[in-house]
Amino acid sequence: MKLNKLNKKLRKIDENIIAYEKDGCIHLEGAVDDYQKVLKAGRLAVKEKSLGVVNDVKVKGREMKMNLPEIRDKTLEGKEVDVLVIGGGVTGCAVLRELSRYKIKALLVEKGSDLACGQSGSNGGVVHVGLNFSKKTLKLKYCVRGNAMYKQLSEDLHVPFENKGQVTFARTRLEMLALFFAKLGGKAKGIGQLRLMSRKELLKHEPSVPEWAVGGLYMGTGGITCPHRLTYALAENAVENGAEVSLNTAVLGMKLDGDRIVAVETNRGTIRPKAVVNAAGVHADVVAEMANDRTFTIHPRAGTYLVFDKKVGNLVNSSMGKTPFTLSPAQIRSLPKKPFAILKATLDNLHSHSKGVGIIHTVDGNMLVGPNALEVMDREDCSTEREVAESILQTQQEVQPKLKKSDVIAYFTGIRAATYEEDFVVRQGLKTKNIFEAAGIQSPGLTAAPAIAEDVSKWVVDYLRSNGEKVEENRDFNPKRKWKPLLSELSLEERNRLIRENPDYGEIVCRCEEISKGEIIDCLRSPIPVHTVDAVKKRVRPGMGRCQGAFCLPLVMKIISEEGKMDIKEVVKSTPQSKIVFKETK
Repeated sequence: MKLNKLNKKLRKIDENIIAYEKDGCIHLEGAVDDYQKVLKAGRLAVKEKSLGVVNDVKVKGREMKMNLPEIRDKTLEGKEVDVLVIGGGVTGCAVLRELSRYKIKALLVEKGSDLACGQSGSNGGVVHVGLNFSKKTLKLKYCVRGNAMYKQLSEDLHVPFENKGQVTFARTRLEMLALFFAKLGGKAKGIGQLRLMSRKELLKHEPSVPEWAVGGLYMGTGGITCPHRLTYALAENAVENGAEVSLNTAVLGMKLDGDRIVAVETNRGTIRPKAVVNAAGVHADVVAEMANDRTFTIHPRAGTYLVFDKKVGNLVNSSMGKTPFTLSPAQIRSLPKKPFAILKATLDNLHSHSKGVGIIHTVDGNMLVGPNALEVMDREDCSTEREVAESILQTQQEVQPKLKKSDVIAYFTGIRAATYEEDFVVRQGLKTKNIFEAAGIQSPGLTAAPAIAEDVSKWVVDYLRSNGEKVEENRDFNPKRKWKPLLSELSLEERNRLIRENPDYGEIVCRCEEISKGEIIDCLRSPIPVHTVDAVKKRVRPGMGRCQGAFCLPLVMKIISEEGKMDIKEVVKSTPQSKIVFKETK
C-alpha cells in the first residue's frame, strides 16, 4: 500500500486526516469541519487495494447517536440461543427464515418498534436484474441469484410479485449503441431476457413512451414486490417454524472470549449466542466494531420517493427511466470530439452508483417516482425537504410529462447503508469466528436478500456443526406462510362467502383501499403482532389511499385499542413518542 502517497493526497483535503494500515485495512482518523471532507477521504482511500476502508474521521461539534428504545427490562437476561440475528430488515428476516429450516434456537432482535423500520420499508420494491453491477461484485452475484428466487418465494409467502420487466429509454442512436453493448455485457453476467426495442416495440410494454425516446432496452427478468410486506412475511414464516423475534431490542455491546462472541448486551438483558449474524443495516459497522470484526464503514445515503394517486398509476406498467448512460452537456463538452470517446464515457456511466429507477408501478396500483441520492451524516434522519421532492418531480417529468404535483399523495425518505467500496459485505468473521456479516446491503439488497440468506445460514450451520453442535434439518419446516385473505383481491362471490363466515370482513374501515375490520384484526393477531397505526398501515394498507387516513384513522385506532386491551390514548403512530391522542392537562 502506498500510504505516503495517500497521506499526501489526504492532507490536500485536510491536514488533520491521517491514514494507516492495520489488519489489511486502510484506517482513517482525524477531526475536520466539513462532512464532505470525510466522504472525500473515504473515497480516496478505497482506491488503495485493501480489505476495506475503516473511516473514523470525525466532524467537529457533531456526534451522531443511535436512537435507542426507552424500554429497559430483563426479558432476555441470560437467554441462550444457537444463533442471534441482529436487524429486522429484509436481509435479517430472510436469514431467520432460512435458519428455521433447522432444529436450532434462532432469535432476531430489532431495535425499532417494528420490522422493516429502515431501508427495507422505505424503498421502491424493485426486483432488479443487475445490469449495472460489475461482474466482480457481490451485488451482481446475489442480485442474479435472488431475482430467480422471487417467483417461488412470493407464492410460498403470499406476497405480491409482478414480473413485468423493466425498461430504460435511449434518446439517441449512440445511446442505443451503448445499450447494445450493455446487453452483451448482461448476457455475460448471466442476465437473461434482455432485448433492444424500437419505440414502436416499447409501446407494447409501456403505455407512455417519452417523445424523445428512439428506443430502449427491455429487461424481462425485472419485477416489483412490496418490500415491507415481504419483510413481515419472511419473519412470520420463520416464527411459524420455531424462530423468535424480539422488537424494541437494541444491541449495546458484546463480550468476547478470544476470537468468539460469548455474550451480547441489550437493553432487555444479556443474550448468550453460539453464533451471531450482523444484518444491522446502517449500523452494521457499529456492530462489527463491537465484535472486533470491522473492515468497512457505512456512509448513509438518503433517497426520496414521491407516491402518486392510483388514478394515475396506469401511466407506467412496470418500471422505467432514462438510460443510465446519459451524459450531461458539461461531460460531453469535456470529451474529445470522437464518437468512440463519447461511447466509452457513456458505458463508464453504467457502473455509477445510485442512478435510481425513475418511475415505478407498485403492486398496489400506485406510482412511485424517485429516488434521488444524497449523502447525509445522520443515519436515521428520514426527513424530506419540499425542494428535494420538487426536484425529483421536475427531473422525472422528462420521462413522463403527465406527472403533476396535484397527484402526489405522500412522500418518504429511506437511508441506504452504502460502503465506500459500494459493494455488499457478506462473509464469515475474519478475526471473530462466530460472527457472520450481511452488511453494506443497499440496492439491490431487496432482490439479493433471499440469496444472501441461503449462503449466510449455510455458513452458520456449518460453523455450528464444526464446533460439535448436532444441527438437524427441521422436517416440520413449512415454507408456506399462514395467510389471511385480502378483501380487495377477492371476487364478489368470494367476498360474500368470507363475510358470511365472519361479519367483520363486511365492515369497511378504509374506503380508499377497501380494507375491512376483519383484515385489521387478522394482522393484529398475526405471529408478530404490533399494535401501532403504522404497523397496521404497512401490513394491510388502511391510510395508504388518497386521503392518507383522514377518514379511517379513528376507526383503526379504536380497533387497535380493543384488540390490545389498551386505552385509545395509548395507541401511537409508531414509537412511544408518536402519540396521536394526548391526555387533557389542567
